[in-house]
Amino acid sequence: MIPLRRLAVLTLLAATAAVSSAIPVSTARAEEVVLYGAGSLRAAMTAIAADYAKATGNSVRTAFGPSGLMRDRIEAGEAVDLFTSADMGHALTLRKDGRAAAVAMFTRNRLCAFAKPEARLEPASFAERLLDPSVRIGTSTPKADPGGDYTWEMFQRIGQQHPGAFATLDAKARKIVGGSTAADPSDPDPIASAFARGDITVMIAYCSGAKQRLQATPDLQVVPVPPPYATGPEYGLAIASLQKPAAVGLMLAILSPEGQATLARFGFDPVGLPSGGER
Repeated sequence: MIPLRRLAVLTLLAATAAVSSAIPVSTARAEEVVLYGAGSLRAAMTAIAADYAKATGNSVRTAFGPSGLMRDRIEAGEAVDLFTSADMGHALTLRKDGRAAAVAMFTRNRLCAFAKPEARLEPASFAERLLDPSVRIGTSTPKADPGGDYTWEMFQRIGQQHPGAFATLDAKARKIVGGSTAADPSDPDPIASAFARGDITVMIAYCSGAKQRLQATPDLQVVPVPPPYATGPEYGLAIASLQKPAAVGLMLAILSPEGQATLARFGFDPVGLPSGGER
């Protein structure tokens, strides 16, 4: 029996082949593909889209932001071919509502704590330090941004081992990014600004953003969330229709070993690289 996940991939590939074979090569023309994605994917997806455009002649128009807010834009009627979300839930909701023809998980991420030295954050005392009244925590915004949802799930896990901890963390966490409106729309990096002002001493965010975060605030310590509290960010891709070859092609470029290697280069945990490398 073929595993369900492999069966889904085979079905998708078969659909792609059927679509491609139905269009004579002589009539194939360059198309524009519209891709919306999570803000954490901006650099990686821009690189994959550029490689795809160069290889095929198709153009890719992109927009990035908090996944929940990007889904709102799709549900409001904006025409989008591919949506790459920082969670599976938003992608699955689009499929359930008939706005997506297929969904696939295409990469994973991890949560890290980016901490000022005075926070004295260490894996062995991770929960205790976050609970310290002197430690000021910044987060993304739940519901609007999956990064916030993953963080609150982490708070729940800490609360399971430290009674009362969830209420404390929930109350002290300051939502720095991911909301519908920024405190200062002209600020290109509200996290760096929050650190500079002293509003926060710890920011919970995706580990894939470590390079950018350290460039903005070099003295930060990067502490991966320890296993007892770690949540597993799983990124979902939704495609609006399998009848648009250029969109299917971009989807397969994301899922391909080359696309997965690009995601790995930008700090993500790929799910589609062959074991032992390409063969």
